[in-house]
Amino acid sequence: MNMTHPFRDADGDKLREECGVFGVIGARDAVNIAALGLHALQHRGQEAVGITTFDGREFYSHKGLGHVAQVFADKSISETLPGEMASGHVRYSTTGGSGLRNVQPLFADLSAGGFSIAHNGNISNATALKRELVRRGAIFQSTSDTEVIIHLVATSRYPTLLDRFVDALRMVEGAYSLICMTDQGMIACRDPLGIRPLVMGRLGEATIFASETVALDVVGAEFVRSIEPGEMVQVDHKGTISSHRPFGNPAPRPCIFEHVYFSRPDSVMDGRSVYEVRKHIGVELAKESPALADIVIPVPDSGVPAAIGYAHESGIPFELGIIRSHYVGRTFIQPSEGARHADVKRKHNANRAIIEGKRVILIDDSIVRGTTSMKIVEMMRDAGAAEVHMRIASPPTGHSCFYGVDTPERSKLLAANMDTEAMAAFIKADSLAFVSIDGLYRAVGEAQRNNKCPQFCDACFTGEYPTSLTDLAERESPDLLTLPVHKVA
Repeated sequence: MNMTHPFRDADGDKLREECGVFGVIGARDAVNIAALGLHALQHRGQEAVGITTFDGREFYSHKGLGHVAQVFADKSISETLPGEMASGHVRYSTTGGSGLRNVQPLFADLSAGGFSIAHNGNISNATALKRELVRRGAIFQSTSDTEVIIHLVATSRYPTLLDRFVDALRMVEGAYSLICMTDQGMIACRDPLGIRPLVMGRLGEATIFASETVALDVVGAEFVRSIEPGEMVQVDHKGTISSHRPFGNPAPRPCIFEHVYFSRPDSVMDGRSVYEVRKHIGVELAKESPALADIVIPVPDSGVPAAIGYAHESGIPFELGIIRSHYVGRTFIQPSEGARHADVKRKHNANRAIIEGKRVILIDDSIVRGTTSMKIVEMMRDAGAAEVHMRIASPPTGHSCFYGVDTPERSKLLAANMDTEAMAAFIKADSLAFVSIDGLYRAVGEAQRNNKCPQFCDACFTGEYPTSLTDLAERESPDLLTLPVHKVA
């Protein structure tokens, strides 16, 4: 994962993006470009990967569990996946679970021809829609919420595939950045609020779509622009690009946590350098929550930019007080607490020569369950730190995300159950502070949060969800047999 946080793998103490998407049309080496682009997006999903191509006559797919370099290690992939159009997907599982049948892109033969779809996000009324589709005779091949879109397209009565696609998306709620392939070309679109990111680039005569600008950089493409919230961009095999806006122009609400943690620091989101934003978060944090200390230490790697900003603003020296091993694989759940602690030590080691006798400020991106922070504070104590002050480069995460982020249920979020003072006691820190919501907004270039119409989706901090949550409402009210489907105006 970008800004890797291997501390958290052992017990799920993290927020994870569900997936990343990449598409290319008009390139002779489409599959290799897609594989390289997905490699740059590997931090957005490390569980599984898939690529689908089209050669003008047929669609071809290859999927597997694991990383891009593992699944697409065979140098002959250009022969097994031919064509000048390709789309790919890297994923973690949130909705639907793991397993090959849920690995995207998903593909179906429709009456209008082949239809492939790669989805970043989460459909928050997928269960309600699926129940109705099954009642009408639909047969699902996966447990992914994305397959709902395919069935809605297939059953739409509009004459053209594009109109059917629009009709289908009018019936879904939640977050989506989609890259679809048809016989006629490629379609890329974002949900009306633009919750999940999507950008467009050019590589010679080819058009590229990707979740982040870093994927464009890695394949050598030029950034053109972001796909706008609610925009649907269509590219045919001649390279003709057309833009459609079937959902009007509601006020956008892109995910603010992309700036905090999800995106790679070398990406640019909505014209803002992710790295610079993270440094500015550290600056705001230093202004809001100073501490008397000798050194500022980041939790590798995700805390580094914010720690640089905090050190610069506070005048306290920045030091690499935690050294991460780059030669250790993912930490899986171990049978005992002692084994888990040993595994953490394999991945990270306190730099005792820097820490011993010092008052330490630790900078991390977030606190989820709190178990990670507890281990880090303990590591500082064991290395001889005189004091340990924890500073977090996001507000308290007290609410679950329903838009494509793997978060624990709310009852397991530390901030949902404790105030800041209690959390500090729980992780055994001398003090704990989070950047304020307005401080976070200032770091991303806004004067403050517009409380009447927030500029970002910040529901994980505020609990103010920007869309209906039909499936959640049903789970919390099991006596309700049906709920109205929310349609985008």
